[in-house]
Amino acid sequence: MEYFMEAMRRYADFNGRTRRKAYWMFILFNVIFSCVTGAIDYFTGTAIIGTLYSLAVLIPQLSAGARRLHDTNRSGWWQLLWLVPIIGWIVLIIFLAQDSQEGENDHGANPKEVELVVE
Repeated sequence: MEYFMEAMRRYADFNGRTRRKAYWMFILFNVIFSCVTGAIDYFTGTAIIGTLYSLAVLIPQLSAGARRLHDTNRSGWWQLLWLVPIIGWIVLIIFLAQDSQEGENDHGANPKEVELVVE
């Protein structure tokens, strides 16, 4: 849950890098919450809660995705691949699942290395 809250706190921060684990945990909680809001909408016969939730997490999802792509030394604009059915989705998922680029890159220090030093 801390990864989800961190992504929500950094909702408009499209700079820097995000570790793979933090990104995918954010996505996991997002899917869980989407299922819950979808179930609520189903039983109430409306689509209000799911729509509001989707709008609330749109910008945080884009910013977390941009930071995750930065971690692999790619531009956040690669997220536009979501607009290309199937092939674009597969390529983007591969990019998002790749390990961090070692050391510092154009987008900052490796968060994995920074976390190891702090602990």
